[in-house]
Amino acid sequence: MDDLVWIFANASVINNFTLAYFLGLCPFFGVTNRIETAFRLGLANLFVLVITSLSATLLDRYVLVHAPYLQLISYIVVIAGTVQFVEMAIKKLSPALFRALGIFLPLITTNCAILGLALFQSSKGYGLVQGLVYATGAGAGLTLAMVIMAGLREEIELAPISKLLRGVALNFFVAGVLSLAFMGFAGLFAKG
Repeated sequence: MDDLVWIFANASVINNFTLAYFLGLCPFFGVTNRIETAFRLGLANLFVLVITSLSATLLDRYVLVHAPYLQLISYIVVIAGTVQFVEMAIKKLSPALFRALGIFLPLITTNCAILGLALFQSSKGYGLVQGLVYATGAGAGLTLAMVIMAGLREEIELAPISKLLRGVALNFFVAGVLSLAFMGFAGLFAKG
């Protein structure tokens, strides 16, 4: 059980995919104007991460045993299919959210955090349960990073900041400070 807690904490906080590995920056910067939108896209990413983890484990264990060279292309196919399913479900269940997410929803397919999860999980040799916990932690970390950034961007809109400093440069500065803050968690959960 301690291993599972360690895997979750490591993926969500210590080695946050967005703030430590710099994966998934497109939705991190593109969809973090409002907390609600960032949270919902984070949940969509979490769902895709969990399905990708499950699929990667099953592919590695049962399908790609004798053909590991097909690993990358297999992961890409699974990710693309899952994202199409998520996109259709959101379009049907919440058309307003579908319009709010815009181009960033189909771009989950090319989100390097999703592919990175499958590759990291395989290289670490995680089993089914460990992989699902790792995916849940990574999704929670991605969602956390996007929601924090969205909250800060909402506050920045209200702050008396010069127009010269607003925009992309300030967003990158805030993201850098967030990244440094999350790196401070590295010693918190010392495994040993």
